[in-house]
Amino acid sequence: MGNYQHLLLLILGVFWLTISLPCSVSSTTRRFEFNVKWKNVKRLCYTKSILTVNGEYPGPTIIVHEGDHVQVKVTNQVAMNTTIHWHGIRQYRSGWADGPAYITQCPIGFGKSYTYKFTIVDQRGTLWWHAHFSWQRATVNGAFMIYPRMPYPFSLPVQDEIPIIFGEWWNSNVMSIEDEMILTGDGPISSDAYTINGLPGPLYSCSLKDTFIRTVEYGKTYLLRIINAALNDELFFAVANHSLTVVEIDAVYTKPFTTNAIMIAPGQTTNVLLTANQNPDSTRMFVMAARPYLTSVFPFNNSTTIGFLRYKTTETETKPPYYNSTKLPKNLPAMEDTNFATNFANQLKSLASFQYPCKVPKKVQKQVITTISLNLQDCPANETCKGYLNKRFSASMNNQSFIRPSISILESHYKSLKSDVLFSGFPENPPFPFNYTGVDPVKENLNTQFGSRMIVVPYGTTLEIVLQDTNFLNPENHPIHIHGHNFFIVGRGFGNYDPEKDPLSYNLVDPPERNTVAVPVGGWAALRINADNPGVWFIHCHLEEHTTWGLATGLIVLGGNHPSQNLLLPPPDFPTC
Repeated sequence: MGNYQHLLLLILGVFWLTISLPCSVSSTTRRFEFNVKWKNVKRLCYTKSILTVNGEYPGPTIIVHEGDHVQVKVTNQVAMNTTIHWHGIRQYRSGWADGPAYITQCPIGFGKSYTYKFTIVDQRGTLWWHAHFSWQRATVNGAFMIYPRMPYPFSLPVQDEIPIIFGEWWNSNVMSIEDEMILTGDGPISSDAYTINGLPGPLYSCSLKDTFIRTVEYGKTYLLRIINAALNDELFFAVANHSLTVVEIDAVYTKPFTTNAIMIAPGQTTNVLLTANQNPDSTRMFVMAARPYLTSVFPFNNSTTIGFLRYKTTETETKPPYYNSTKLPKNLPAMEDTNFATNFANQLKSLASFQYPCKVPKKVQKQVITTISLNLQDCPANETCKGYLNKRFSASMNNQSFIRPSISILESHYKSLKSDVLFSGFPENPPFPFNYTGVDPVKENLNTQFGSRMIVVPYGTTLEIVLQDTNFLNPENHPIHIHGHNFFIVGRGFGNYDPEKDPLSYNLVDPPERNTVAVPVGGWAALRINADNPGVWFIHCHLEEHTTWGLATGLIVLGGNHPSQNLLLPPPDFPTC
């Protein structure tokens, strides 16, 4: 064999080794410093002190590569507890770094530090991070970008990127809003504005200068990394005169499809391609807008945040931005457009390619059917409650309203501190079967039980969870987030889930893979999970008001028979309660 053939075989061997090695072989460790502190910020004519990381709002973007080891030292410089959650990171065997307060860790106290350590295993794309204590994530959040080891599987070349983080702004103190909810049993006040990358835009008072503007070049294709960090609202998003090609959701590649707009729930991320193909007039600014998807009768913020795409020309750098129009894009769905939200969700499919297979479980070993309910609680004696009918608002799953304990559930489970007694026993079916979406919203309301019960499964269990919305108080589109695992949305529908008929139409070929599902208003969603990550994992609604009311549970995955199927040791600087 000649030298040429030897060289060719060597090159092919190196290439095959590169694409076949597991992502965790990377020896690169990327370190970051997060300092949680106050900063005065002015929005909507108001100046107030907000909680930030490193004085940034939104917080700093973390950029890593698939396979990297990540270390983030978080130092708390404020006189209140805090934690950070790395939303969507699987945290394989590193549940100590997941972040939800009193679920996987005790909070980081004033003046103390904790270093979150984890590895990016078989994940690539857009995720995000946020505080997971009280309502701190309103201002403590940021993008988490994972660059792939392989080229993007897109036909269009990505020539630049535009991170877009949606948020909500309150002129009031955000943490005080939750405190008032808990004290009075009432619902929260609505936010005063929506924001794009922390900026409300010119439709709000005093906000012309606080407008997100991104300059683009004609003919180039941009990857928009879109994150919904809003506390309490799903959002529609569109760009005037431009179409969007969806290529990824929750850091999982999808079969590309083109749409005029997207619906994105709190906790979700969506990557889309946008080609700047309009007339590059130096005075032309194209509006991009986000407004709520309305499924609730409760008070809500019905405003719209807008920013602009500004085409670059020879005059762009010398002329100030000219807002020739702040009209909303014609392709922005109406706030009540459930048909659009449904059709958009139905178009989402896993890429399911040779390089990125769809590993949906074809059979399940355990099924849990759980209701999602908003509820009323009787007002305790000698108290005045401000909820509906002078009662207290609450929320539940299978009639269990979740209360965070005063200890870390993960630490208790790891040390076998009676965790089986304290936290197991979540009902695997609704304890009171009824017509979930046809029930009288008030007369048949049930007082729920309070506790911290969770679903417990052996390592490697193939699990199906059916999430059933109910009509108690209000049927609503609920974004449910599961920590520590991705899941496959094998079925969705409106009305009551039928365990005999509905599984016949499941998609077990290329269902969308996510970490946060928007359960249809007055409907259901069926999820399948490979429970292969040992530890304790929070399951909760990503509408913050609902989590405060108790719409949550958790998943405890027991350790396996091999050391590689068990939790790593707790870190030496792990916070204590």
